[in-house]
Amino acid sequence: MADKAKKVGVVTHYYTGIGVGIVKASTGIKVGDTLQFKGSTTDFKQAVSEMEFDHKAVKAVKKGQEVGIKVDEEVREGDKVFLVK
Repeated sequence: MADKAKKVGVVTHYYTGIGVGIVKASTGIKVGDTLQFKGSTTDFKQAVSEMEFDHKAVKAVKKGQEVGIKVDEEVREGDKVFLVK
């Protein structure tokens, strides 16, 4: 995995009711990217279909921004987020 995936962020919060993970980006992330969420009990991949910054839909975020990403499975604080090539 390390040779194929690049770390792009870390999960800082998860909203159970709406299935949204908050990711602090360590590099740019855009809609359409395939991300892998990995932690002690988390390990799944999914394409980014929608994300929000400051309660507004966005197509891309930059390093340092925190973005809400709709996720298919539960994520946890501290889970690492990788860009899958």
